[in-house]
Amino acid sequence: MTNDPDLDDLAALEARIKAAAAAKVRKPVSETKYEKANVAWRMVLELVVGMAIGIGMGYGLDYLFGTLPIFLILFALLGFAAGIRTMMRTAAEIQQKTTNTPDAAKH
Repeated sequence: MTNDPDLDDLAALEARIKAAAAAKVRKPVSETKYEKANVAWRMVLELVVGMAIGIGMGYGLDYLFGTLPIFLILFALLGFAAGIRTMMRTAAEIQQKTTNTPDAAKH
């Protein structure tokens, strides 16, 4: 009777330990539902603020020059485009944060 460990049994045990440790890993704090809601509201606000600034500038220029709908429509569209661009930049920033976490580098 020998006390030598069986290598197959040790490899199976190590695999089970790794599987149990992987199942036990918690989600990062940034993955909570409140964080996702905050990101969604941030993007909505960026779009609305871009539109509001564009509409305000367009209406101001139309009032100043007496050409009511021209600059209002033009700057509303530009404000919408600026809001979308800001939202896309925010989405890229959040994507970069989630891919550059220390946990992502381990896997």
